[in-house]
Amino acid sequence: MTEWPPADPADATAVAQQRDELVAAVRDHAGQVAYQLARLEGGDYGQADIETDRGEWTVKYEGGDLEYLRFSPSRGSDTYVISTKQPPEPEPLATALADYDAFVEGFNDYVASLDGVLDDVSTEFPEIATTDGVVAERDRVLGRVREICDQIARELQRYEGGDYGTFTSRIGGTRWELKWDTDGASYLRVGGSNGLYLLSQYEPPSAADIREYAPQFADFVDAYNDHVDELESDLGTVEL
Repeated sequence: MTEWPPADPADATAVAQQRDELVAAVRDHAGQVAYQLARLEGGDYGQADIETDRGEWTVKYEGGDLEYLRFSPSRGSDTYVISTKQPPEPEPLATALADYDAFVEGFNDYVASLDGVLDDVSTEFPEIATTDGVVAERDRVLGRVREICDQIARELQRYEGGDYGTFTSRIGGTRWELKWDTDGASYLRVGGSNGLYLLSQYEPPSAADIREYAPQFADFVDAYNDHVDELESDLGTVEL
């Protein structure tokens, strides 16, 4: 029968303190490995696996900082030497740290294997073609389209009054819509609400889209002129 009170439990403070000191030292040292890996890989996060005779080490980093260092022995369970959770138990930590030097040597060998790998890579690249000509032609075509749309907008405002409005027509079965306000043409859209903006306050359409729709713009102008002719005809029948 157990005597009461039982014997006091052993004080693990010294072992825990030694464990924490070892983990802190490894965190600082392995943190340099993580930093060098981040520089080498050129990313904010990643990981590398380093094999040794006794197992495999995985170093994972994020933002250039060490996230975890895991030792996977050839036999037995993984040990997270460094992690965001609780520290490892002393015995698995001792087993892992017995192979830590081999891990560092493996990493150094990996870095050394990349030395000179870029020496023969040439920086003599082909000359870049300029887009000046295409851009100039695009601006010329769209400038003329905007000029005519602004003129149509002013005429529509004179007739309809108000601060804004739209004129729509179907060209070849496709809906064209010109929206205008007091400043002129707001946009010219082809193909409904999800269509292509031939004119807008945002980026211009591609050269291929301009090539496709610019020739049809003349038909849109003709449709507007026909609309005006119909208005004049309607007013011509009014008797006072």
